[in-house]
Amino acid sequence: MKPKLILLFLLAVSFSLQAQKIDKSEIVKQGWNFGALPAVTYDSDLGFQYGALVNLFEYGDGSRYPEYNHSLYFEVSRYTKGSSIYRFQYDSDRLFKGLQSYAEISYATDLLYNFYGYNGYDAVYNKAWTDEDDPDYRSRAFYNYDRKLFRLKFDLQGPLKGEELRWTGGLNFQTFKIASVNVSKINKGKSEADKLPDVEGLYDQYLAWGLIRDDEANGGNIAMLKGGLIYDTRDFRAIPERGVWSEALLEFVPELLGSESSFTRLCLTHRQYFPIVPNRKLTAAYRLSYQQVLSGHVPFYYLPQLAVTGSKGSGFDGLGGSKTLRGILRNRVIGEDIAFANLEIRWRLTEFQFKNNNFFIGLNGFVDGGKVTGKRELSFYPTFAPINTKDYLDNGAESWHVSYGTSLKVGMNENFIVTFDYGRATDHRDGSSGFYMGLNYLF
Repeated sequence: MKPKLILLFLLAVSFSLQAQKIDKSEIVKQGWNFGALPAVTYDSDLGFQYGALVNLFEYGDGSRYPEYNHSLYFEVSRYTKGSSIYRFQYDSDRLFKGLQSYAEISYATDLLYNFYGYNGYDAVYNKAWTDEDDPDYRSRAFYNYDRKLFRLKFDLQGPLKGEELRWTGGLNFQTFKIASVNVSKINKGKSEADKLPDVEGLYDQYLAWGLIRDDEANGGNIAMLKGGLIYDTRDFRAIPERGVWSEALLEFVPELLGSESSFTRLCLTHRQYFPIVPNRKLTAAYRLSYQQVLSGHVPFYYLPQLAVTGSKGSGFDGLGGSKTLRGILRNRVIGEDIAFANLEIRWRLTEFQFKNNNFFIGLNGFVDGGKVTGKRELSFYPTFAPINTKDYLDNGAESWHVSYGTSLKVGMNENFIVTFDYGRATDHRDGSSGFYMGLNYLF
């Protein structure tokens, strides 16, 4: 089913449910409650996904509802383009008295992980090279490589002054395994017409030119210490209607803990929420974020990763795609320093009750934008001498990457929220559009 048809179908369902709205006060949940998404989903970057996503919430005696005491998130899924995700996340402010805790263990494989080069528009994206109907076609997998990622995270937050000003700290460990696209594996069982040609991709060419260092070409370890400050006045974590959430986070990766190179990064993020019509009927929200490398060398495979505190549903990707710039190619915007912004208008269409649960349906409009503010210095790599530089580099071309679109939300008990996002890029150098299905509000 086409993305637009899916949205029209869901909107039709929403108005049907609105007609069945039950005129009762909100049901207060107690004990354990869960939401599941066992159906097939779709991401235009990854393909069709099959598996299960389950989020369990423990509300205790219900006195804090809709806030929860414990959240357990499980995901086991595979994508038809070769990816897989096995993930467990835990989130609670009751595990340790007075502390917010977050833990994650994940393993993700991606046979076609997106790689478009460094520095945004400075790295030329040639769509014709991936279009089988174009005479300049090279390979559908030209802008990809093979990546496997294992991740362990543990973050804590605690109060400094009341509940609003908080400290945050954490230990993260990640192992990356990088290789060229496994063409023979992807071609297995395909007809000759559907097989990928066995040609060098951009990752292989960057290796040959010296734009990827030999000691990080096959991946490595990132063992990280991080700490910072958070100022939080939101009225509700899952769906804020008012308040701010501001964070200053410092990441430190020392070779002493097993990493191939040392570096330090700073991330500043500010979110703010404004009620236009009260009771979450209509809310304006925006997010601003800036990330800068302060010292050291960041391996190429870690550049797409964003510096954020732990939150359920966090992805594995950087700027571009479902978690940052919707409608823009995944990982399109990679550099030493980056900035991005998201603006949303959130409209709650209807609320109803079904089988002793509270439901709502919402519709969002959004605009996303981001850019590289500090470029990867290519002159650092003396062997870089591609034959046709203009096919790969356009120095000085970087500017804002912008997309816009709409989101449909189906929420249960204010915490389990299924989301359908459709975004369009405003510049063909960022691709055309993206349709995503997943969980939770973007921020």
